This record gives sequence, C-alpha cells and structure tokens, in this order.
Amino acid sequence: MTDETLMHPADDQTMGPRLSASAPARKRPKPGERRVQILQTLAEMLESPASERITTAALAARLEVSEAALYRHFASKAQMFEGLIEFIEQTVFSLINQIVDRESGSAVAGDAGQRQAFRIVAMLMQFAEKNPGMARVMVGDALVLENERLQQRMNQFFDKIEATLRQCLRSDAQAVSPTPSVDAQVRAAVLVAFSVGRLQRFVRSGFRRAPSEHLDASLTVMQG
Repeated sequence: MTDETLMHPADDQTMGPRLSASAPARKRPKPGERRVQILQTLAEMLESPASERITTAALAARLEVSEAALYRHFASKAQMFEGLIEFIEQTVFSLINQIVDRESGSAVAGDAGQRQAFRIVAMLMQFAEKNPGMARVMVGDALVLENERLQQRMNQFFDKIEATLRQCLRSDAQAVSPTPSVDAQVRAAVLVAFSVGRLQRFVRSGFRRAPSEHLDASLTVMQG
C-alpha cells in the first residue's frame, strides 16, 4: 500500500476501505512506505479492546524500529493521530458524496433527503465496524491525554456530518413543515447524537456491541 492509497481511498463500497497492517512489512521499506506502516500499525494497536494509551515506545517496539525512526516520519505522536483522522475524514466524506449522488437520482420523490440521511448513518456505523481502531479515534477514547487539537478536529468532523444531514433533511421538510430549517436541524442533531452513542457503546463494550445492531428498526422508530 502506498501513501497515496492510504490517504486518498477510492473504494466504492458502503463500508469503506479498511486501514490494516495485516500485510507483512518489508525489512527495507521503499521511500514513503515506512510512514504508511507506522499508521497501519497504530491503527492495529488501537483495535485491542483492552488497549491502554499507546506510547511511541510501544509503537516502535511493534515495528521493530527505534523511536528516533518514528520521528523521522512524524514530528510527534499527534501527527500520527492526525494521519488516522485524515483517513477517516477522506474516507467518510468520499462515501457520503457517493450516497448523496446515488440517492439523488434514485430516491422516491418526497423522501430522498431522509433516505440519504439514513444511509449516511448506516455507512458511518459500518465503517466503524470495519475499522474498530478508528472508532476509538472517532469517539475520542484514543485521544485522551493527547493533544487537544485532535479532539477538536473530531468534533469538527461530527459538526460537518450534522451539517450534511441537515442539508439532506431540509429538502424533505420544505414540503411538509412551516419551519423546514428548524425541523431539519433538530432531526440532524438527533441522528448525530444517536450515531455517536452507538459508536461509544461499540468501543466501551470491547467491540462486542455492533453499532449496526437493529439499525434499520431504530431508524424507523426515529423516523416518527
């Protein structure tokens, strides 16, 4: 895997690509490959349900390199986490664009926005299931005691998700509500709170409670 494929995923799959370190690492990586291996290994270490705060020493030991070797590719551990957050952002928003484009052309008139919104939520849950280490980053569990800007960036990620959902839902509300902007804002906020709650339960259960559990039925109830 090259740095380009890691940071610019092009998978046209609902669940999105998985950042994995399953492939054997070369003893002498080509230029740029070590950076990718570092991020892959960090993501893999985050998949341990009982994982404590990951140190650069532990990461270097897993890679069988010195800590100094890590810092030749990243100025700090915060930069490593920013690499994972960038992967999350680019993957999720690429998939959101695909959902919006596809549903805009196929959804039944009158409920296109809701269908888009529900598919976005489902995609987010499935992405987390496929990348449990990333789920820990998304809910901030992996960012405790790390640089504050990392949590701020994830907060902005969910703010952007909410804005996208609000835009989807407003198109439906305009036809049935005297206050479409307010209605769309409330529903989008509820969907984001629901999504974050599902991701937190997934992480805190040691990845045993799948965020997609009874998802269709739950969204139907919320459709209200």
